[in-house]
Amino acid sequence: MSRDLATLVGSRICHDLISPIGAIGNGVELLSMGGGGGADEMDLISGSVGQASARIRFFRIAYGAAHADQTVAGTEVSSILRDMAAAGRMQYDWTITGQMSRPLARIALLSAQCMESAMPGGGKITVMLDDTLHVIANADRIAADPALWLPLEDLATEHVHSAAQVQFALLPRAVLEAGLTLTVMQSDTTISMQFREPDAAISPGPSRHLSPDI
Repeated sequence: MSRDLATLVGSRICHDLISPIGAIGNGVELLSMGGGGGADEMDLISGSVGQASARIRFFRIAYGAAHADQTVAGTEVSSILRDMAAAGRMQYDWTITGQMSRPLARIALLSAQCMESAMPGGGKITVMLDDTLHVIANADRIAADPALWLPLEDLATEHVHSAAQVQFALLPRAVLEAGLTLTVMQSDTTISMQFREPDAAISPGPSRHLSPDI
């Protein structure tokens, strides 16, 4: 990876925050033109502020420093994803309610962001944790670019990532730092990612979340 990851991360954050922040500006302009604060304008501002806040909180966990002795509450992550889903086509089922290590939470969120890029029409992402971390995406159509997905499991496969793809560059490093291995399974409607200790057997995960054709 020849490009500087810090630069890519900065570009990615700017890219994702520009839309809600721009909408906040539009809402303020509507307020000034109308001489007050109507319901539509206030809804626009409130929704955009919520989206911007959720994104920043997401980036703090997914792109921030993550030490093995740090933890994050599952309810906190669930709240972030709920706010992010409020105005979009993505739905998240974060089933983890207790404390989890911050590196593992980081891996889960980076994985979810990878999956979002393969779900142009939206869908649902489920995150579960038993002996294995499971991140599962279900959608009417999965469009996973092999050039992005193959290097996740085969680190010898190189890809020059754009700013919008920085999560694909960060995820393998996060997995290595956590001492885990990654297995990816795909079908036309499902992607399943499993993160486990190197000597652990592959777990199919709870069957209720898996597509029958995977």
